[in-house]
Amino acid sequence: MFDWMSYHRADIAAVLIFVFVVTLLWSIYHGVKVSRLRDKEQVFGDPERTSGGWYWAVCGIATIMLLWFYYSWGMARAYFPRAANELCQVAKVNEALSPIVAQLPIGSRYFKSTDLVVRNMEQLDEVEASFPNGAFTAAEEKQIYAIIAQTRALIGVYSNPSSIDAATRSNLQIVVGDIQQLTSRIQAGPEGLQPTAEALAQAPWGVGNEEIPMLPMTPRGVMFDGISQDVVGISKTFLTLRNMPAEASRLIDLTRADIANVKENINNNVTSEDIAETRNSYLKSVERIFKRLDDGMIFPANTLDEVNDAVAVMIEEMDDAKGSLGIIDAIFMPGQGVLKTRTICIEQGSSRWLPKPTDVVAKLSVLANPNLEEGGGFKGTRLLWFKWLPVADVVGFFVPDGMVDILPGSYGKHDDAGRFVPTYKDRLLAFAKGEVYLGSIPMLDGHIWDSLFRVLVAMFFGILLGVPLGIYMGVSRFFKSFFDPMIELYRPVPPLAWAPLILTIFGIQDDGKIFLLFMVAFAIMVISARTGASGTQLSKIRASHSLGASNRQILRHVILPNALPEILTGVRIAIGVCWGTLVAAEMLAGTTGVGFIENVARTVSDYELIWVTILIMGLLGLLFDIIMRKLISILIPWRGKG
Repeated sequence: MFDWMSYHRADIAAVLIFVFVVTLLWSIYHGVKVSRLRDKEQVFGDPERTSGGWYWAVCGIATIMLLWFYYSWGMARAYFPRAANELCQVAKVNEALSPIVAQLPIGSRYFKSTDLVVRNMEQLDEVEASFPNGAFTAAEEKQIYAIIAQTRALIGVYSNPSSIDAATRSNLQIVVGDIQQLTSRIQAGPEGLQPTAEALAQAPWGVGNEEIPMLPMTPRGVMFDGISQDVVGISKTFLTLRNMPAEASRLIDLTRADIANVKENINNNVTSEDIAETRNSYLKSVERIFKRLDDGMIFPANTLDEVNDAVAVMIEEMDDAKGSLGIIDAIFMPGQGVLKTRTICIEQGSSRWLPKPTDVVAKLSVLANPNLEEGGGFKGTRLLWFKWLPVADVVGFFVPDGMVDILPGSYGKHDDAGRFVPTYKDRLLAFAKGEVYLGSIPMLDGHIWDSLFRVLVAMFFGILLGVPLGIYMGVSRFFKSFFDPMIELYRPVPPLAWAPLILTIFGIQDDGKIFLLFMVAFAIMVISARTGASGTQLSKIRASHSLGASNRQILRHVILPNALPEILTGVRIAIGVCWGTLVAAEMLAGTTGVGFIENVARTVSDYELIWVTILIMGLLGLLFDIIMRKLISILIPWRGKG
């Protein structure tokens, strides 16, 4: 079942997108209709005005999901499943053309030859202007200036249209003719072309190991794929072309000889280290410019015009041949579109880091599979499952061994025959250590439970210790003055600043993470309880005193109910902060937990897995918040109605 759903995830996405669109339109219509009716009954600012509104929640969820599908290219894959494969074939042509385009003003404003001439002329001017006085002899200075002049002359020879030889012109014409032939093939269209059986057997877009199927799966794709293979040969021919007239060869040989002569003089002359370094550095800058010009890659300005025109026409015809594919690419594939690297085609845009919703669900289903042998779970641990926990382990955790030591009597000893007869203390010690089988109970297990367990234990102790202290700080001068500096000293420090120290002390086990979360929850609960207690209306307290209430009764029946809204709000805040801190702590050190999964996914750039962990953390955080909202409505129904 899951395999079928995974293979047909694009079809499922198409149905879901349609449902979300219908839901979005209906929720907007229904919400506007209800709002008009309620506006006649309730005034602005009435708390009841915000109750209900579930249809707006549906509207928000539908909007988010549609945006997710759009920017992850989920809509494109759902309704145009072959588009990426066809764009992959177009990308193959663009990749094959790139060596030629790099020399032309198609991808930039200038010919590459023009850029080379301008850049090297400017650098020659800078080098000549920065000639170090006194570093060279008069003869060497004259020779270096001659090298610079010869380099300038070499650029002039390259740029002279009359200097290019007939063979190079002929080869350029061959390249132009080949490109024009390919353009004619593009104009003819894909009639008569069919994809191979091997191509049609490829896994759909986003399902197999390859992000986008490489072999062409449509007649139009077959056409572009064939064009790309021919363009590869043309590009190789073009890259072998050199503008190397006889005068350029003569200047290159002469300049090389002059540079070698100056180098020899520098090596033979004994000077100070500073002067020697200056001489070598300057000559290297002159030689560096020359070496960029001795390969014949500069052509006269108008020589490549025909190549440029032929390539421009070919690209224009490719755009026309794409037809509706160009519209799909522009509208439904935000970003640069599909690019071809050395061996694969990739999505280049927001979908590069934003996986499609159905892909995230597919990854989540693999992680949620409790069968580790089938590849379920993560790193040998299930995502969320259960295990049989021996009751003896629980007893051994709560019963300290020292309690047995204080009992009367002694532990057993072996006798002369080497036999050991245990005493009652030996049996109690085995019970305290959890070595006595007491049966097993089902217990949650897995990465999610490990994270939840750490948060829940930390919150339990944070509430247990933080709320009473905060209440007493709100009613007692001693407690407030004594504990307030301590709390305020460490509370502003970010939790992650404590993490390295705490993890060093406690190690990477649960106790260190729990203590770090306890520090976070404890400070928040103290502040919340203190604020609630100190905010009790004085008239209520005096009325209680006048009625004869004791301090304990006032604390129980007046101050605590008044502080309860602040305390529960603090619990909501503490859970959120603890959850975020826990994930960061698990990323720093840990072998289980949601944060550990995300840390591993980050190191290998597994964006689907990263979004799975984000989804898990968001859903669990939402679950915590819904539970707290429900508790608040039950425990303090008077809130906001006084």
